[in-house]
Amino acid sequence: MIAKNMEKIITGAALALAASTLLPIAKTTLRPLAVTGKRGVTEVVNRTRSFAQIAREEVEDIIAEAQFERMKKQINREMAMVEREDSV
Repeated sequence: MIAKNMEKIITGAALALAASTLLPIAKTTLRPLAVTGKRGVTEVVNRTRSFAQIAREEVEDIIAEAQFERMKKQINREMAMVEREDSV
């Protein structure tokens, strides 16, 4: 029983030593990766926002053109009715 506990203590101590040695190395290695990842995500978000803004403007243009055409047709109908009334 003491041998099993001693084995666990030695394993725990070895892991603690390894962690204290590897954490600074991992920190200096992973930090640039995290910064690059953050920049990449920011770029994707900005491009998505830009795409959404362009799409929104295009939809607004289509709606405005459709409203203009509808108004133009209505005016043409009204003018045709006025011309008919004048000719009678």
